[in-house]
Amino acid sequence: MSQTQRVFEKNGRKITLVGTAHVSAESVEEVKNTICLLKPDSVAVELDEKRADSIQNPDKYRELDIIKVLRKKEGFLLLANLVMASFQKRMGSNLGVNPGAEMLEAMKTARELNIPVFLVDRSVQVTLRRAWAKSSGAGKMNLLSALLASSFSNEKVSEEEVEKLKKGSEMDSMMSELSEAMPAVKEVLIDERDFYLASHIWNCSGNNVLAVLGAGHMEGVLAHLEKIASGQEASETSEIEKVPPKKLISKITMWLIPLLIVGLIAYGFYLGGKDAGQKMVLSWILWNGILSALGAIIAGGHPLTILVSFVGAPLTSLCPFIGVGIVAGIVQALIKKPQVKDLENLSDDACSVKGFYKNNLLRVLLVFILSSIGSSIGTFAAGAGIVINISALIQNLLKK
Repeated sequence: MSQTQRVFEKNGRKITLVGTAHVSAESVEEVKNTICLLKPDSVAVELDEKRADSIQNPDKYRELDIIKVLRKKEGFLLLANLVMASFQKRMGSNLGVNPGAEMLEAMKTARELNIPVFLVDRSVQVTLRRAWAKSSGAGKMNLLSALLASSFSNEKVSEEEVEKLKKGSEMDSMMSELSEAMPAVKEVLIDERDFYLASHIWNCSGNNVLAVLGAGHMEGVLAHLEKIASGQEASETSEIEKVPPKKLISKITMWLIPLLIVGLIAYGFYLGGKDAGQKMVLSWILWNGILSALGAIIAGGHPLTILVSFVGAPLTSLCPFIGVGIVAGIVQALIKKPQVKDLENLSDDACSVKGFYKNNLLRVLLVFILSSIGSSIGTFAAGAGIVINISALIQNLLKK
């Protein structure tokens, strides 16, 4: 048995796990040879329906409607998907292997042998939404920074380094670092998916099952298979297939901050009169507007997009239902409508900073992200300034 394989046998069932690196030529060959040799009753692959469709139909992105994505508030999800796909593609291009080639080979070989194929991974949209929902404010910034850093990195990965990723010691070290840096993200991306994969692999048909999955999930999946087989865990995943509802404190904060800002400005008018109140209103408008517009400028937004960011940020910051990034992104998409070539070059352009600015669709995402970040910073800066002004007004009144 290969060093990258594990076999689980219990209750009359045999499950062979083949651990892969997603851009490894050796993994592609190993998957094909192992399926042909074992001829299992079924083959499980670490894919969900959308990812399986995307690797089988690489031109799928041509159907993308960026305005619809922004209206559905899925801009961050699209950006995260593109960044992860471009990172794997960049690694694979250095080695002459397309990302997910081993999964594609597993499905192809199984179908040639008339072996049923099961997609056993959780929807990537659900995974990313759960990671985002479970992260703190700082965690969200860490996650976004990590995604952008991986996208814009020019680091080349050798074939030897990719093959090392299939060894437990290398992967354990990476998982440990992720756990320390972003525990909530690690819980969703690794721990939950280990259980999800194990559960769905266990539910595959037949007593001889072969599962193809990333090497980083091998030990976790094995541990959960043992618990499921012994009755310590139920193979039920409905609870981790949905996005957790917003916590009560988040719902309250969503309304509390805008109400607090409006209340403080009104109090400023009461304490200091028209001049003091107008000064606070102007401070709110300038902090939000300028920083959001600055974000749009850095993103290379159209002048009208920059103007919309400036005008819209002070208003949307007081509305819990829509952010300035959505408005600015839609305006940018309408003015600089993504062309067919932008969609054709999407994954390639997402590999570099230059590509983000050259590609109209990616620039829309940059406008969405950076104008939103600018407005968020402006909200806290303006809010702090208003509190300071209120304190000064109160102190002046007490002196009198």
